[in-house]
Amino acid sequence: MGNSYAGQLKTTRFEEVLHNSIEASLRSNNLVPRPIFSQLYLEAEQQLSSLEAGSRADNEEEEEEEEEEGSESSSPVSYQMKPPPEGCCTTDGFCQAGKDLRLISISNEHIEVPSGFLLVGAKSPNLPDHLLVCAVDKRFLPDDNGRNALLGFSGNCVGCGKKGFCYFTEFSNHINLKLTTQPKKQKHLKYYLVRNAQGALTKGSVICWKGAEFRGRQSSSSTCSSTLFQLPESSGLSGSTSSEPLPAANPSAPSGTQQTAAAIDHIPSTAAFSSAVYNGKESPKQHLVKNNLSALTRPSVLGTLTNSGPPKKRHKGWSPESPSSTETWNLQLNPQAPNRIKNDGGSLSSLPHSALVGPASSPMVGSGEPVSVPDNLLKICKAKPVIFKGHGNFPYLCGNINDVIVSSLLYTCYRNSQSLSRAYEQYGASTIQPISEEMQLLLTVYYLVQLASDQVPLIEDLEQIFMRSWRESHLSEIRQYQQAIPQTFPQVPSQIAPVTSAQLPWLAGLAASSCNDSVHIIECSYSLAEGLSEMFKLLIEGKLIKTNYVVIICASRNRAIDSCIVITGKYQARVLSESMLTPLDYQKEVNYQLVTGKVETLGSFFSTLCPEGDIDLLLEKFYQENQGHISSSLSASVNKPTALNGTGAAVCTSYEIERHQIRPFQLAVAQKLLSHICSIADSSTQNLDLGSFEKIDFLICVPPSEVTYQQTLFHLWHSGILLELGLEKEHLTKQRVEQYVMKLDAEAQIKFKVFLQNSMQNPHTLFVLIHDHAHWDLMSAMHSLYPQTELSTGLVDRLLNCREVKEAPNIVTLHVTSFPYALQTQHTHISPYNEIHWPSSYSNGVDLYHENKKYFGLSEFIESTLSGHSIPLLRYDSSFEAMVMALGKRFPRLHSAVIRTFVLIQHYSAAMMAVCGLSQMKNYTSVETLEITQNLINSSRQCPSGHGLMVVLRIPCTPLAAVAYERLYNVRERLALEDNFEIILGNPNSGITIGKHFVEQLKVWQKIEDVDWRPQTYLELEGLPCILIFSGMDPQGESLPRSLRYCDLRLINSSALVRTTLEQELGLAAYFVSSEIHTEKAVVNDVLESDPEKLSSTDNEDEEIATEGSTSEKRSPMKRERSRSHDSASSSLSSKASSKTLRSSLLTAGDTVKSPHQVLSNSAEETTNNYERQKQKVDKGAQTTISKHLPPVTEQLDTKQNIKSAQISITSSSSSPFSSSSSSSAPTHNSFILQTSQCSMTKASKQPPIVFLPKLVYDIITSTDSSGLPKSSSLLPYHSVMWASSFRPLMSKMMTCTEQSLYYRQWTVPKPIHMDYNNRNEGRMDTFHPRRLLLSGPPQIGKTGAYLQFLSILSRMLIRLTEVDVYDEEEININIKEESDQYYHQPGDMWPDLETFKKMPFDYTIHDPKYEDASLICSKLQTINSEDRSMNRRQEDMYTRRQTTRMRLSKYAAYNTYHHCEQCHQYMGFNPRYQLYESTLHAFAFSYSMLGEEIQLHFIIPKSKEHHFVFSQPGRQLESMRLPLVTDKSEDYIKSPTFTPTTGRHEHGLFNLYHAMDGASHLHVLVVKEYEMAIYKKYWPNHIMLVLPSIFNSAGVGAAHFLIKELSYHNLELERNRQEELGIKPQDIWPFIVISDDSCVMWNAVEVDCSGDRKSDYTWTERNVSLKQILQHIEATPNVTHYALIGMRKWSSKTNSAEIKEPFSCCHVHDFIMLNVDLTQNVQYNQNRFTCDDVDFNLRVHSAGLLICRFNHFSVMKKQIAVGGQRSFHIKSKVSDTPVSISPAQYICAPDSKHTFLAAPAQLLLEKYLQYHSHRFFPLSLKNYSHPVLSVDCYLNLGPQIAVCYVSSRPHSLNISSSGLTFSGLLLYLCDSFVVASFLKKFHFLKGATLCVICQDRNSLRQTVVRLELEDEWQFRLRDEFQTANAKEDRPLFFLTGRHI
Repeated sequence: MGNSYAGQLKTTRFEEVLHNSIEASLRSNNLVPRPIFSQLYLEAEQQLSSLEAGSRADNEEEEEEEEEEGSESSSPVSYQMKPPPEGCCTTDGFCQAGKDLRLISISNEHIEVPSGFLLVGAKSPNLPDHLLVCAVDKRFLPDDNGRNALLGFSGNCVGCGKKGFCYFTEFSNHINLKLTTQPKKQKHLKYYLVRNAQGALTKGSVICWKGAEFRGRQSSSSTCSSTLFQLPESSGLSGSTSSEPLPAANPSAPSGTQQTAAAIDHIPSTAAFSSAVYNGKESPKQHLVKNNLSALTRPSVLGTLTNSGPPKKRHKGWSPESPSSTETWNLQLNPQAPNRIKNDGGSLSSLPHSALVGPASSPMVGSGEPVSVPDNLLKICKAKPVIFKGHGNFPYLCGNINDVIVSSLLYTCYRNSQSLSRAYEQYGASTIQPISEEMQLLLTVYYLVQLASDQVPLIEDLEQIFMRSWRESHLSEIRQYQQAIPQTFPQVPSQIAPVTSAQLPWLAGLAASSCNDSVHIIECSYSLAEGLSEMFKLLIEGKLIKTNYVVIICASRNRAIDSCIVITGKYQARVLSESMLTPLDYQKEVNYQLVTGKVETLGSFFSTLCPEGDIDLLLEKFYQENQGHISSSLSASVNKPTALNGTGAAVCTSYEIERHQIRPFQLAVAQKLLSHICSIADSSTQNLDLGSFEKIDFLICVPPSEVTYQQTLFHLWHSGILLELGLEKEHLTKQRVEQYVMKLDAEAQIKFKVFLQNSMQNPHTLFVLIHDHAHWDLMSAMHSLYPQTELSTGLVDRLLNCREVKEAPNIVTLHVTSFPYALQTQHTHISPYNEIHWPSSYSNGVDLYHENKKYFGLSEFIESTLSGHSIPLLRYDSSFEAMVMALGKRFPRLHSAVIRTFVLIQHYSAAMMAVCGLSQMKNYTSVETLEITQNLINSSRQCPSGHGLMVVLRIPCTPLAAVAYERLYNVRERLALEDNFEIILGNPNSGITIGKHFVEQLKVWQKIEDVDWRPQTYLELEGLPCILIFSGMDPQGESLPRSLRYCDLRLINSSALVRTTLEQELGLAAYFVSSEIHTEKAVVNDVLESDPEKLSSTDNEDEEIATEGSTSEKRSPMKRERSRSHDSASSSLSSKASSKTLRSSLLTAGDTVKSPHQVLSNSAEETTNNYERQKQKVDKGAQTTISKHLPPVTEQLDTKQNIKSAQISITSSSSSPFSSSSSSSAPTHNSFILQTSQCSMTKASKQPPIVFLPKLVYDIITSTDSSGLPKSSSLLPYHSVMWASSFRPLMSKMMTCTEQSLYYRQWTVPKPIHMDYNNRNEGRMDTFHPRRLLLSGPPQIGKTGAYLQFLSILSRMLIRLTEVDVYDEEEININIKEESDQYYHQPGDMWPDLETFKKMPFDYTIHDPKYEDASLICSKLQTINSEDRSMNRRQEDMYTRRQTTRMRLSKYAAYNTYHHCEQCHQYMGFNPRYQLYESTLHAFAFSYSMLGEEIQLHFIIPKSKEHHFVFSQPGRQLESMRLPLVTDKSEDYIKSPTFTPTTGRHEHGLFNLYHAMDGASHLHVLVVKEYEMAIYKKYWPNHIMLVLPSIFNSAGVGAAHFLIKELSYHNLELERNRQEELGIKPQDIWPFIVISDDSCVMWNAVEVDCSGDRKSDYTWTERNVSLKQILQHIEATPNVTHYALIGMRKWSSKTNSAEIKEPFSCCHVHDFIMLNVDLTQNVQYNQNRFTCDDVDFNLRVHSAGLLICRFNHFSVMKKQIAVGGQRSFHIKSKVSDTPVSISPAQYICAPDSKHTFLAAPAQLLLEKYLQYHSHRFFPLSLKNYSHPVLSVDCYLNLGPQIAVCYVSSRPHSLNISSSGLTFSGLLLYLCDSFVVASFLKKFHFLKGATLCVICQDRNSLRQTVVRLELEDEWQFRLRDEFQTANAKEDRPLFFLTGRHI
């Protein structure tokens, strides 16, 4: 070890080995050192083998630093350091001379380095973050290959300059390393130091001691695609680095440990060797390795490589003959350099998708001695053992590491289960500890023990076991924490005593003792290495043949346990190792095996199985022998139906391809989608403004499957949606339809660009982007896994998640999928509120949607396996599985997909041959495959038109599918079946290709005449007998026809256990069955697919097992389960069943048939099968039975005993291989046979298909947890997501789709490769995209139809949003209007002439159609036929809906709160970024003598509207509302303030006048009741509110009008006073206000053209105009202040020329009026009124001599609003809250009676009573229009059959001349002091006329009678007094009635 020969030896290979040998012998305790020459040559040989096998290289790296000593497998050698000299420096980082050696301190200092020396960095255990600078002779350092370093040491101290250190021990003391172990240069000299560009000394590459690691600078030469961790950001090396930061402290390793992965942990296939995935030794790229050694001189490495050099002293038992006990040392990686991957053939499997939960760099640190993997392990064991790292440290493996697979999946599971989830942190993690390592391991053993021999362990199962165990053990603590607040560190003892590490091996052994050695426990006292060595030894010796799992436990030391689990079961190891392949690697591996011809061994093996010789030879021989015979018989049978068609015989009528029709379910889903869209639009976030869109456009994105693309086009074409949306014209071409569907392939971007451009150019079109089959490609565009292979990968992310789509306000994205789980993660873009799930058909046993079809999906298929009275629709094939398992053991190097495919092809080939007459081939197929093939071949013969069944054969791997197609195609040709059924290769990237003969058949069936027609979707193959080989790694949304009978999924990749994958494979079989047929009966009645036990007696079990047909019975070594026929071999037809049934039916044929169903069901599908089986019976001497009973059968065929023709064919022509129902054996009954035998396709469409699964998948699908949830549902939902925590609750069967979604949203996170990975934000809500929806529903249930229907109803709704229902009624009482030839104005006059207008008479008659049921107002003696009014007013007319018409909203419409557009945002006061507009509340008081008190109103004034008001300066008190001047003129200003009284219409009232006013400035005040103030303020934050006093909360519209007018007059006075001080005359202040209803929606103007020759000639047009234009026009009227009221017409489509010939009328005005508050100062609205208050007010204004002008050229449209307004008053009983309908007759009662009081205002009861029952008060007035009721000072509606005459008692008022009128009644309503006795005596009444006096109370009633001297002319009786049905506190009104004397 000394330095005496330093520098004297030449650095030759020989000398280096000599030195190594000497050093090894010095260190070794063994007396026999390894011979130098054998070492030399063995190493040379090893170097070559390392390149070939990709498994070995040298590693003489020393152990890790001191921190790691604790984790080393052997105890460290104790080392006593020499005490430092007295007085010297002992500070870390300084030498003993006190000079600083730290790199950080002296990096810029000049350091003299002698020639031949290099500066290197040494690591001190006490300064882990620093390097100490040393100068070392480079001869003692290794070269680039890690070799040729001389033994010993020579170095200098760069601090004090001391030179000549010859021993590293001495040098380490000098630089104060302070070691506790023997100093070694290999361990402490770590890095070369180099100068950077600035001249500073920096850390360089790692010193590569003995090949353990190559220089960091070489890392860039290695390019590898890390398929394991799927980190596509690394085209090269960083793929192996962790995607998530590693935990700071690893629980099982000390905190300074360099966390590196073992070599075998992860060596993915590289780009250079992409085709070699598993079998590196047989790589076709061998020559690359050998020829290009220069390129691979320094391959990068991940983890450690082994060295077969001699061990150290403390390792005993090493001998030159046992290279397996070589040693590895821990690797010291450069922390900054990425882990490297070795390129030698890329021969090891990578981990599964589910392994990605852990960090990429495995924290399992190899330590201690290495374990050598024995040679020929794969050959001996017939499987590669899979080693799962468990707890603690895992030793390095060396030797034949190609034959083992190491995974950290279990380690990750353990680690995750120890980290408490956030959900449980509330319970105090300090007291409730996670599950212990010992308990984890023990539970794992328990789990493995209970697994059956054909089951494979699942990580999900383990996680749930840990979770359950943890919850149970901590239940009391959790409960305690839930009940009380936790104190600081409360010590709660756990109920269960923890398992100690000493007990663990014993307990594990005890658990494993009961499992028949399926689980073997190995206990090590020293390290895992010895356990692994023992395990390998037992494997080689064949002692673990029965063992599936070996658990190795090292628990001897007083520290954490080490453990690992080795999967040694051949089946389990194969499944697990294959599950570690990514889909791409899986395809590469299979492709490689096909290309290199490895599968040929399988073919040769199959040929040895068949005793008659090779199958191909048999086929050829058969073909030669039967060529002529078969072709003729086939053509006869195939062509016969066509001939029959010609002769008019039976034709199958069951054929129909379903066209587009909407089912109730689809409509319901479409409406749910629509309601979600509406809720997005209605939310205050302003994310979708539906009101701004005029039409719909859309784009449907589908996966790049040609069939799916064509299928979507087909649906789109037949739905008619393009024509309905107006996107296309009548003559639709396919090219046009293609614009709306986009395949997500390389050309998608061009089409998508056009879509985006359209969306930008058409802001008023709503674009719906539909992403169908949305789970298909969720790859992140940033992390595209295979950039070099698939352009389409990550396309969804690139297109649908692009910024333009996210930000476009007019694009809504709808994701549609059957498997939404991957879109429901913690980072999803889709809000849970925007998810729409397909509704359940039943709720509490009630059928919600009556459909004529029943859907069969996954749950129904699973259900069929549970029910004991029908045949399971899900099955597995035990004989197939047994053969696959046997072959898997025989050919361990072949992928099981290859084996399974070849076995299944073999089975199908043999079955076809067996059906064609080669009965000996039955032994070489399974019963299931035989059943499928028989039914397929015979199906077309049973139908007169040749309809048949479809069999789907699912082969995910495309190369294998091509092989299968070729093979089956050849077999079919040889058997001359090419016209019997078609074989179709379904490749996602290409269309459908089928033979010409079958195309012609389809054209005949579908009545297609197009010469060039070819089927483009699988749906168009309806009725075609065919095998569809369905390839592609995943189905991409292709639908299958109803003729599908068998779905053969035996070849699906059963190792990729992900929920989405499994469910989408089973989704292929999802099916609609006609619900009229009872499915189970239909299934049972079909003999061939039924359970033999149900049809035959079970008295002869032995006969069944001995039957030849039941091949699976013979082969299957295990006993069959007879109780539940899950195994389809037992449930399909065996010879016993068929022959017994046939025999019994034949024997009973002459008598009454006992079970017609059974015989009937024995259709010709089974003919051949029955023939074969019957032939066996014939051979055994049963001929006599059959022949004896044949005559009755044939005789009775024409009777009504429904015997099928199958019996004839049995004995017909035994020579013919095809005995079918159309064979020539019974020509006389041929047509009858065709009619009675049911078409197979018809039967198929009435039953769900039968699905065959791999056994592994079958077990997962059919096994359920305690809640009944299938196991498949609790699997990881998708390969690109992972569980957020192992500590997650179990899913439950009771979970709804919404609850499942919330579960996944909480417990799954996307991996970096997922497109949602980066969608993270601190504020959770921000991550949801507001215009994104998700529609999920079971596969094939009709989602396409639903979303197309959604587009349709969305379009209709948008059109409906731009339309409005307006009242469209003709004016009433036109015939009463005096027909005068006099016209006061010309038709073209723009404004009325004041003087002319004064001459116009007032028209008392009401013409507004809303008053059709109001009393007519008489203006003079009118002769109206009594029939006229009654004819017009039938009683029921009062209740009929008023006539409306639908109008398109113009740009000048008024809107409700649902309208949001860009221009309105500021006007409405909504801005999502800011708070709602601030408002201030102001009181405004004024006194009014009539009310006898001061009125206090409140204004709510937004800040933005304060400029309309005047405030006092010091106190900001509201003084007045600003009014303009009469002389003001402005184009952008409306002078009149607008008041809109409203109640109950905060959402629907049309208060948004922004567009109506055309943006002009205006003052708009909403007049609301006090109790509604808050809700109106919420919806209209930027509107001024006038809040009525609370006493008016129950008042009607009269009160609002009254207060508006009084307030306005008071304000006018205030403004006159204010502005008078400014020198403005009072009469110059603008006196008008506008009072508008809250339902005025649009305004129209008539434009008159008087350019004709004569003055009277004119033409007119009506158009929509803005309210601004109308108001400004009216405000500009000459002498406008002389008019008291100005109004306009109610719009009607029936307006005629006569109505507008006179441009102005003096008549009633309604709905929208301009009121002159100055002129009408003394005319008030009646504040008590609820109805007709405007008519009442008009009459008062006119009687006061004021002018009322109606502009007939203007009209207002009123929207029909179904809520609020007068409807908001409900009259109900005051006593009970139960809504009882109360008739108007009950609204009044006798005073002091016990009548039920009503909770309604007295005035409302009065008005309603008079409207409906006034004839009780005025019997003479009924229909007596020439003798009206005299109404003084008021107008009350007495109903349409009574006329009234209004007179005013005011002096100087204008009243009609009543001299010639005789009245039939007198109505005195709350009359005031102006009404005097003398006034009433002027009027004449009929004898018997009636009087009604109405007063506030009984006292005033009597006073009124006395004051008006009524008793002089009127007779009163006590019983004629009434009151409204109010309680005393509600102040009822009192009536007194009397008769005229």
